[in-house]
Amino acid sequence: IHKYLMYIRIMKDSSQLYKGTLSTIVLKLLSEQKKMYGYEICKKVQEITDGKMNLTEGALYPTLHKLEADNLLTVSVEVIGNRSRKYYSLTQKGKSNFKIKMEEFEAFIAQMHHLLQLKTQL
Repeated sequence: IHKYLMYIRIMKDSSQLYKGTLSTIVLKLLSEQKKMYGYEICKKVQEITDGKMNLTEGALYPTLHKLEADNLLTVSVEVIGNRSRKYYSLTQKGKSNFKIKMEEFEAFIAQMHHLLQLKTQL
């Protein structure tokens, strides 16, 4: 994930660029952590990127809900003290989908790198 997020760290104010990769980020984190709640996901991304990427609830929760609707995530509720917390975990389909998304993302990065390294001949 560090190689993956390092690319995003380089981009300042790149919210439009990382919106398209948010589901991949979530799937990656859950593949490593097994289960996480929303705020924990936000904090982990902030920690990994040294504060250069901050997920908002407005961006994260629609992504979590879509992944759940697509049967890529499962949700469990745990009561801690007097608060309930939703934990998200990958389903088997989510694990398979994550591998595909990572392959697609790595191919995209390689193509962008190749494209941007070329000198245009006029």
